[in-house]
Amino acid sequence: MGAKAGFALKLLQWFVRGVQFCCCALVLAIFSYFLAVLANRSLTIPTYTRAVEGISGIGVLYTILGLLLLCCLAGHPFTSFIAIVLDICFIGSFIYVAIATRDGASSCTGTSVNTPFGTGNAEDLINGQHPTYRQACQMQTACLAVSIVAVIFFIISALIEFVLVRHRRKEQRFGPGPANDYTSGYGRRRGLFGLFRRRGTATSDNPNMLPEHTHPDQLRQSYNTEATAVENGTTYNSKYQHDGQVAYPETGTAVPHTEPAGYRY
Repeated sequence: MGAKAGFALKLLQWFVRGVQFCCCALVLAIFSYFLAVLANRSLTIPTYTRAVEGISGIGVLYTILGLLLLCCLAGHPFTSFIAIVLDICFIGSFIYVAIATRDGASSCTGTSVNTPFGTGNAEDLINGQHPTYRQACQMQTACLAVSIVAVIFFIISALIEFVLVRHRRKEQRFGPGPANDYTSGYGRRRGLFGLFRRRGTATSDNPNMLPEHTHPDQLRQSYNTEATAVENGTTYNSKYQHDGQVAYPETGTAVPHTEPAGYRY
């Protein structure tokens, strides 16, 4: 149970990190294109485009590193703490990306389309060359959508890291051992009520404790049924022998020997 749960958590975190990587890579690719076009055409580069480029680039490196280290360091308290802190930072960072690309929420039509290249008619070319203002606006729409998805998945990954730490601590604390028949899972859950349960069942939970010895009042004083102690040491029908005495039949109780009919000795 414990091994299967740990594998399922790692697999889920793999999927979440993969989605985060795709979101960061898409934003990085689009804004790299924006910066390249702005630089080639000697246009003014807005400050937010550089900020979004840096955020998405660091996000790509972080998600790749998270995917690689998930196999061997998943659930370690130190690395998981760093991952949770970075996830929270990226939540705020991609909220900024969503705000920076908010112009993509428009219909990308009309005569006043806002893009990193400026404002213009949707069908006009930018500085006489492709792309058009409409195409640039649609690229911003894609960045806005994936930034929202990235915020959601960074929240999920932070929660999964917390669960992985708890699962690893349970594995180290409870299993495998006598509490779970030496399986791969973890045993009985501890807590406030678990402490009281262990106090009441301390003798049964210790595998090295010897069984309780028989008390003297539980012993029979003789193996003969006729001389078994019944009450207060009184014996009944002890006609054969006492303790330590050889049993002989009483005088006169022997049956005389008769020769079988038809047989001769």
